[in-house]
Amino acid sequence: MDENLAAIALTLRLATTVTLLLLLIGTPIAWWLARTRVWFRGAVAAVVALPLVLPPTVLGFYLLLLMGPNGPVGALTESLGLGLLPFTFWGLVVASCLYSLPFVVQPLQNAFEAIGERPFEIAATLRAGPWDRFFTIALPLAKPGFVTAAILGFAHTVGEFGVVLMVGGNIPGATRVVSVQLYDHVEALDYAQAHWLSASLVLFSFLVLVVLYTFNRRASSSFRLRG
Repeated sequence: MDENLAAIALTLRLATTVTLLLLLIGTPIAWWLARTRVWFRGAVAAVVALPLVLPPTVLGFYLLLLMGPNGPVGALTESLGLGLLPFTFWGLVVASCLYSLPFVVQPLQNAFEAIGERPFEIAATLRAGPWDRFFTIALPLAKPGFVTAAILGFAHTVGEFGVVLMVGGNIPGATRVVSVQLYDHVEALDYAQAHWLSASLVLFSFLVLVVLYTFNRRASSSFRLRG
């Protein structure tokens, strides 16, 4: 049971870190995708969405090559005195950020696109600059998108398996997250502990979806009332 709790604590720490980073990274990406009309926009959107269709083991394999001792990222982190990222917590963070990126960017992009041009045009006539329009109009109106992105990013990180196993391995207290701990229980034929963890993940997933659907329904109702 202590190992299960340690895996849960590590998973929650990982999911929280990844969600916060993705909101910071994903917001400007989503804003750019929602507003730009450059010809290579589709290619950038495809790169962002690639983890949706790419097997996680493939992503994990290439991240190992990039962050390993012979990879450019690994050479950079070693030259900075940070060591190598594979089989560390921060290696898991990097892998999880890439794998969960579309689950944060796409809800934010949809929220920004739903605002339309009219509010920004009115603000521009009142001499509001680009930064003013972003912080006083875009961010408040896109609040439902931020909530959805945070919930989906957090939940998706909790449920990751292939990419975290490839990049982080199975080190107790360092990289052994809930999904890997569950795999260990099944491999050891310890079905009682496997049931305990599986039921916890099922309950967590169900509650996440209930919260998400409830929030979206209330947000839609509030938007219709304001309209």
